Amino acid sequence: MSEPAASPEAVASPPDSTRTGPGRLLIAVYALFALAASARAGVQIATKFGDAPVAYLLSAFAGAVYILATVTLAIGSPAARRIAVLSCSTELVGVLAVGTWSLADPGTFPDATVWSGYGSGYGFVPLVLPVLGLLWLRRWTKRARSRPAAMTSAGIPAEAAGGGTADGEVGRTGQDAEDVAADGRT
Repeated sequence: MSEPAASPEAVASPPDSTRTGPGRLLIAVYALFALAASARAGVQIATKFGDAPVAYLLSAFAGAVYILATVTLAIGSPAARRIAVLSCSTELVGVLAVGTWSLADPGTFPDATVWSGYGSGYGFVPLVLPVLGLLWLRRWTKRARSRPAAMTSAGIPAEAAGGGTADGEVGRTGQDAEDVAADGRT
């Protein structure tokens, strides 16, 4: 008997992906900030780099962080989620450090960056966005740890069939998984 084909929606956004539900909005906002920060930094670096090189390079760095966060949140795999946690954490540290630096030494920032003044030029979204991103990723980390192991259509645990293992888990080899499936053991 053949298995029914998966719907395109299920393939596009599996239920264990960060790109479902509110994650879509989070990814969209990250994409918007990636575009805004990168474009702004590109224009500033190309036209008036000598005016505020530190500010413009920090804006370019912020754009790169936003791009990385957007891509890894959109991919949503366990490895991508780990990279997304790193990028959101870097973003939060950057907003706090640059925000404090820009207030303590305004002379270094004759022109604003995305993160200067804790993102005040962008309605403080740069300060809130990494917090929301980290909370969203934390939710998925907890969900991944609490759900039972996924099974393939052949009854083989997904980890053994090449699906990888979660942090701290030990996967079975393909042969072990086939033996388990054949014997009915768990």
